[in-house]
Amino acid sequence: MTATKYRIFFNQESGFRGCPCKRDARFLRRQVIPPGMTAAITPLCHADCPTFAFHSAASMMSIVLYLGMALFCALWGTDQHPAAAPGQPKDSLYYTMEDFLQVEKTDAHVHINTSRPDFMEQAARDHFRAMTVNYDDPSDSSDTREQEAFALDQIRTFPGRVGYACSFSTRNFNDPGWVPETINSLSNSFSRGAAAVKIYKVIGMSLRDGSGRLVMIDDPRLAPVLDFIAARHMPVLGHLGEPRNCWLPAEEMTIAGDRNYFTQHPEYHMYLHPEFPGYQAQIASRDHMLEMHPNLRFVGAHLGSLEWNVDELARRLDRFPNMAVDLAARITHLQYQAVRNRSRVRDFMIRYQDRLIYATDMGAGPLSGGLALGRDLHATWLSDWKFFVTQDNMQVPDVDSAFSGLHLPRSVIDKIYRLNARAWYPRLFREAPEPRRGGGASRP
Repeated sequence: MTATKYRIFFNQESGFRGCPCKRDARFLRRQVIPPGMTAAITPLCHADCPTFAFHSAASMMSIVLYLGMALFCALWGTDQHPAAAPGQPKDSLYYTMEDFLQVEKTDAHVHINTSRPDFMEQAARDHFRAMTVNYDDPSDSSDTREQEAFALDQIRTFPGRVGYACSFSTRNFNDPGWVPETINSLSNSFSRGAAAVKIYKVIGMSLRDGSGRLVMIDDPRLAPVLDFIAARHMPVLGHLGEPRNCWLPAEEMTIAGDRNYFTQHPEYHMYLHPEFPGYQAQIASRDHMLEMHPNLRFVGAHLGSLEWNVDELARRLDRFPNMAVDLAARITHLQYQAVRNRSRVRDFMIRYQDRLIYATDMGAGPLSGGLALGRDLHATWLSDWKFFVTQDNMQVPDVDSAFSGLHLPRSVIDKIYRLNARAWYPRLFREAPEPRRGGGASRP
């Protein structure tokens, strides 16, 4: 007679909990293999429970032995599952929605460009740490020095709860002294506690050299800076290119948010600007850069701009062992793919569980805060948790059809939501040094 694994769940304080008959029940969280049993057991809350189902060729002695083994496991803690970290839920191989406020999590790509505490206060309420990301965009009034000053303010206010990724300016790229100035700027940021270097999409999308040609990320003039970053063992967070939808006609775009944005901003809709490098050229340039710098630790922001197809992304992760990706602002693309092939998305998340970092790209500026910001942050974080943790039916505004959550194992969730950020950004959440009088990253 084949032995089969059974699970009963027990809570010594509350009584039986969860019986299908809807009466109060408690469950034993143990797996045992009763010898000589092939029974299917539905936990009971009382002797006449209508959902009782027990079909076995085992004798009553086997039942007594089975219950005795289960009780022994409950009393002496012979649990087959790894012990949960302090403060973490201890039940089951899977988290639930109720665990959201108990599990420590990290949002590893946000933009907190303010000294106001509202963002991180909500993050603390939802048990999130965060990495605020600086970026250089010459069309933006906020430069990297100001963003860094805000980041250091947040770190001093919330020590151990927030870290930051620095960036470098390309505004004087064509000046003869750009490379040494950039290396000096990065060195200063590293000494202030930066955990990564953000490289922004202006490289490849708008930065031009003295002859008017677009500068791509594999341009040899960038190599000394990338070599310096690699030599210092600092990871790069690279936002290179745009989602593939940017190069498609609006009616062919897969995500409503992309369709709405590029319709309202035709100047950024690359389908309308064939004079710029195409999508494949952007990806090829990034791949070539990684080939030239094999020791560079690289995190591709926004699913590495391969958000449209988990198989394409898997091929890059297989090809580049020093590459990971964050999920910032691209989770809806996973949900879109889950509509069509949920198992493929779920298998991808499990297979590459060490290379995926939870992130949202949410942010706060000097004028944002209060209850509205808190509601938006909480709603986004909770919706994402539901998608990854449960198998509930869901629908979100950006995706045209309903889909089911991925129901990832707890061990996978822990990596995506917390452990991978620590692994890929080892300097994250170090305390910021006090600002030096008359210098440092003070706000201009």
